[in-house]
Amino acid sequence: MVAPVDSPRSDQARWFAEHVQPHESMLRAWLHARFAGRVDVDDLVQEAFLRVLRARDTGELRSPKAFLFATARNLALDRLRRHEVIHTESLGEIEALDVLDEGTAIPEAVARQQELELLTAAIQSLPDRCRQVFTLRKLYGLSQREIARRLGISESTVENQITIGVQKCTAYFAAHGAGKDSP
Repeated sequence: MVAPVDSPRSDQARWFAEHVQPHESMLRAWLHARFAGRVDVDDLVQEAFLRVLRARDTGELRSPKAFLFATARNLALDRLRRHEVIHTESLGEIEALDVLDEGTAIPEAVARQQELELLTAAIQSLPDRCRQVFTLRKLYGLSQREIARRLGISESTVENQITIGVQKCTAYFAAHGAGKDSP
């Protein structure tokens, strides 16, 4: 069924064609320049368009272009963070695959899995830089010097971030009922 000329759908299509679509090529170029190879630009553009349209439905947008670019940037950053989280979780999943470990009783295996999930959640709750430094040191075993070199920061910053990470993880464990025997 074709929408009548005065329908809200045709008004929305006209608004989109006027205020959003002209910025598509610039948005794609901007996303490629900042996130090339790390996110699916086509997906981001489509999702950003959808969110702009939803936002317009809830109220008038003062600057559709600015909203479009901010939305696309936030979506890209969310996907990058999610990819980082998935990578961290997959490390934990690999360790948890001792299905044939007959020496471990089921309650101990469940407890170990719960501790691993709590540790993963604690690490994920860290601020970005802190999580990055903490993960490189504690999970990958890199030296403070190597971390500083890779991230372009001083060794004292690495040391401070590790200290902050340990303190925040300890606080996270305490807040979520983990005892002193937890990781």
